Amino acid sequence: MTQRRRPGKYPVEMHERAVRKMFESERHCGSQWEAICSVAEKLGPTPETVRKWVRRSEIDSGGRPGLTMDERAHRRDQVNRSGLGRVPESAVSRSNPLDRLHAGAGREAFRGIPTRAGMTRNLP
Repeated sequence: MTQRRRPGKYPVEMHERAVRKMFESERHCGSQWEAICSVAEKLGPTPETVRKWVRRSEIDSGGRPGLTMDERAHRRDQVNRSGLGRVPESAVSRSNPLDRLHAGAGREAFRGIPTRAGMTRNLP
């Protein structure tokens, strides 16, 4: 299988060019997917990447329902300013017994934890 992944992001100019070419070639192809595959083959990214760029462009232009990039950025800023998107570290470490081991509690953290068979572990 040939790897088609590319490290890092594609330049914004490539996004715009791929979307523009897709809409131009859509008239000549039988379906939007055929046009996306054609553009992807010519420019290098995967068809799925080009499809996502096209969907984002359609949403941003108002042709498809969804949050535009500006609306997403605004909401992300609101959440970051309010602190609602963060989970306190203490809540994460209490939620999973395995986290206690990684937090430095050692083997003592596992004493009395039920196993799949219903028995408790007796670690030395």
